[in-house]
Amino acid sequence: MSSPSAPPRTTAGSVVGRRTLRLGTRRSTLATTQSEQVAAALRALGHDIELVEITTEGDVSTAPLATLGGTGVFAAAIRTALLRGEVDLAVHSLKDLPTTPEPGLVVAAIPVREDPRDVLVARDGLTLGELPAGAVVGTGSPRRVAQLAALGLGLQLRGVRGNVDTRIGLVRSGACDAVVLARAGLARLGRLAEVTEVLDPIQVLPAPGQGALAVECREDDAEVAALLRDIDDADTRSCVTAERAVLATLEAGCSAPVGTLAEIVEGEDGAELSLRAFVGSVDGSLELRRSAVGPVADAARIGADLATVLLEDGAAEAAGAVGAGGAPDVAGAPGAPGALTPPPPSTEHPASAVPDPAPASGDRPPLATPAQTPPDRPVTERAL
Repeated sequence: MSSPSAPPRTTAGSVVGRRTLRLGTRRSTLATTQSEQVAAALRALGHDIELVEITTEGDVSTAPLATLGGTGVFAAAIRTALLRGEVDLAVHSLKDLPTTPEPGLVVAAIPVREDPRDVLVARDGLTLGELPAGAVVGTGSPRRVAQLAALGLGLQLRGVRGNVDTRIGLVRSGACDAVVLARAGLARLGRLAEVTEVLDPIQVLPAPGQGALAVECREDDAEVAALLRDIDDADTRSCVTAERAVLATLEAGCSAPVGTLAEIVEGEDGAELSLRAFVGSVDGSLELRRSAVGPVADAARIGADLATVLLEDGAAEAAGAVGAGGAPDVAGAPGAPGALTPPPPSTEHPASAVPDPAPASGDRPPLATPAQTPPDRPVTERAL
């Protein structure tokens, strides 16, 4: 007779009782795929996991996200189920979570992040620079619209909603010449072969937290919180902490044109955190890019400081341009402004900050051809 298997343990050594943990997830193919990856990681550590599918308002409505309340529309129903005890943990795309913590819940794990960049899926294998003037590019993200418009390529940017199949289907049917999607989702679905170009963050910065997953549990469930720490990745958590600090300080939801990307890089004195951020108007008339470098342990402060600089340099005006009606050639693009309020002027920023050097590096040709030069507009870049 074989001896009974030992109960699973957390890294802290506390024994977790043999109970099946219910993992709440949205019903979409991408959401269940992401949740199954988290479940597999936990099963590998000896835990029993059962997926519980939950329908959210964002899944059943075809309205623009801004009209549904923006950030959090995909998470609300799952969080309610978690607070009611109907599930024990939940997996979210981190970029879908509001920056304000949910009372009674805690993000106990942020696993290793997928590549956070955006990608293009275009007809005939075309890249962004190869699309002709007037080409129709589909995206439901004002962040992407603002950065694509700022490139001055003469594209028609069309607001779209739907899952990955629906969006790529617009290209296959000829309704769009291309669509822009997050690379992470296609990677998790095993569909990277359909990508025609990975967009360089020099041109299009991703959304704060893009490519990262958040595993949430009840704050008072110490047992589940402890076992989730086993799949938490410290570098990923630091990076998304900085990115979300930018967003929180700007007080902008996901329908405001904000892009950020943090990376752990090797500095003169060891590892440090490099952060880039973008704020602009959806018509491309105003573009602010800033960057900062500082200690990894100061991720939240670096993000907040960088956002403060953006506000001092005109981020509120960029958001006002969105609220004024957005780009006239963006069909269906949400036009809700972010609640950006400039703080009192600051003369001191502890993180090392100077204009963002990346866009001005000159180590690659611009996407805009001479015949498609960007319009005259305020463009400022500096690093802290």
